[in-house]
Amino acid sequence: MFGGFGPIIVGIVFWILELTLPELTLSGGQVLSAIASTYLLAFIHAGASVFNQIEEWPITKSLLCHFATLFVAYSLCYISNSWIAFEPIVLLIFCLIFVVTYFIVWGTVYFAVKATAKRCNSQLK
Repeated sequence: MFGGFGPIIVGIVFWILELTLPELTLSGGQVLSAIASTYLLAFIHAGASVFNQIEEWPITKSLLCHFATLFVAYSLCYISNSWIAFEPIVLLIFCLIFVVTYFIVWGTVYFAVKATAKRCNSQLK
């Protein structure tokens, strides 16, 4: 069911770009690459969750592996699709945004799961 959201998101992004940058033109190859990239990123994102399920690993190790996998995948995808320019300041801004967003999302999920587990454990007593 969620597989169809990638192309929809790409379509919305391209529509916004069309509204804000009327001189922008996209080739069929660019659109195909964008759609394939969203599917690839979704696949990698789902697969990277396995790091959080390895019980023998400390949370730091699973967090770093998860982060590194997603960072490399998103960076390569954004650069190869020319969604961000391969320029030092642009890459630095991308890195900062990625790191901040990643840790906000990760912290939110972590504390939500922890609160849910605490509530479930208290109900079991």
